[in-house]
Amino acid sequence: MKQETYHEKLKRLMDEYAHFIYKVSRDFPKEELYGITSQLRRASLSVILNYIEGYARGKNKAHKNFLEISYGSLKESKYLLHFSLVEKFLSKEDYEKAIKLSNDIGAMLWGILKKIK
Repeated sequence: MKQETYHEKLKRLMDEYAHFIYKVSRDFPKEELYGITSQLRRASLSVILNYIEGYARGKNKAHKNFLEISYGSLKESKYLLHFSLVEKFLSKEDYEKAIKLSNDIGAMLWGILKKIK
């Protein structure tokens, strides 16, 4: 079996993160559909979408810009997860799983950004 590359692993983790966020946010209060639910979902999808777009561009300057946007969206989603935990929209267990994933993704993104700078 072929071992996955760094890029494949990062993409897999980002995909898992986005799907997990969608899953846990289904139970958020209905009045938050256009508030925290939509914002958290948008931010989590932005992580992988900007990563993919930047990777596809191929040029270092554009790639770096999209990586920075992806990293910023990851940080935004982490705050929204914390907010959701405090508001009791999210269980501690789901929060911890999401934070673990986001920390793993963040470390990998940061590693790429440091190489490009």
